[in-house]
Amino acid sequence: MHNNNVYDVVIAGGGIMGCSTAYSLISLDESLHIAVVERDPTYTYASTSLSLANVRVQFSLKENILISKYAVEKLKRFPEDMRIGDNSPDIFFHQEGNLFIVDNARKREALDSLTLQKRLNCDVEWWTPEKIHQIYPLYEPSPYSGGTFGFNDGYFDAYAVLMGYRRIAEKSGVDFIHDEVKNIKKTKGRISGVKLLSGKILKTSILINCTGAWASQLLGTVGVSIPVYPVKRQVFVLEPEVKPSVSLPLTILPSGLYFRSETGNLILCGKSMADDYRGFDFIWNSQRFRDFLWQELAEFVPAFESLKIQRGWAGLYAVNDFDGNALIGEWPEISGLFLANGFSGHGLQQAPAVGRYLADIITGSTCSLDLSIFRPERILEGQPLSETELV
Repeated sequence: MHNNNVYDVVIAGGGIMGCSTAYSLISLDESLHIAVVERDPTYTYASTSLSLANVRVQFSLKENILISKYAVEKLKRFPEDMRIGDNSPDIFFHQEGNLFIVDNARKREALDSLTLQKRLNCDVEWWTPEKIHQIYPLYEPSPYSGGTFGFNDGYFDAYAVLMGYRRIAEKSGVDFIHDEVKNIKKTKGRISGVKLLSGKILKTSILINCTGAWASQLLGTVGVSIPVYPVKRQVFVLEPEVKPSVSLPLTILPSGLYFRSETGNLILCGKSMADDYRGFDFIWNSQRFRDFLWQELAEFVPAFESLKIQRGWAGLYAVNDFDGNALIGEWPEISGLFLANGFSGHGLQQAPAVGRYLADIITGSTCSLDLSIFRPERILEGQPLSETELV
């Protein structure tokens, strides 16, 4: 334990983004003194553990595609890379695929994205409604133009990945502090330290904000305003009367409604909606499914007209209202203040690449993946990126 409260780097937030970044930093420079401050070591309300833990290459922005390709390769190697002695984390990486259903209005856009994905060597195909129905006979895709299917997309155990990063980082000398960063301190335009909820002061010249849905609150303590807000998202666990004969991939309808198979013949379902609650609310409400999702789900999967709502949960997206994309890099007005914020529901799949990128730029290493397009300056310059999907 590094005990003089002076650190080279302090990371606020020890979820997947904070732990991935700590792991990447210590891997590049084992001499660094790094502290990760996490207020909830059980991760009860962390977006990491409340996520559906999906990874997909089906984006329309080149860098988002490359980020996910990096994540897929990292996840494949994760058990071996994160081995400690005889213990390898089992992350249950299921590459069941992601199926995006496409309507006439978005067909041209979907085909353009598909062309870009193929150019970047992604295993994605266009499927006709007939093919979709042939492979998933419970689906009724005839009202739609077709869909894009990503063969390498899938889901994994988010908590196992989080703990894999954390254990290696701890073993390598990173300090994990059970506390909360309450205030950022700066001196003459530079980061000088942080004050914790306990009253303890940590001195540092580099702070990385990995606090997810709480990011804007923390930045506000040093006069920085970003358009990132906590938005409540709900997941519903359903038991259909008719069990699918094959495992259903994460299937996303044009409206944003999504569902996939889960262990035990269950179905997970959710949908991001414009009137989702903004703020810190974790109360799950099954009526939301009955009122807004069930009819649409049953129209696409008629067999799901009869089902039981077993349980569910609510978590938070850190939604970037500006353009739906992440803010990654140093804040231009305060030297040493780094952001990894506003992932709008994509943070888990983007954490491996983002952690590596931040570690590269902080240590002065050659960037394995250039993510400078996500630089926070674009907010101040009024230059949004084009991709705004928030699935």
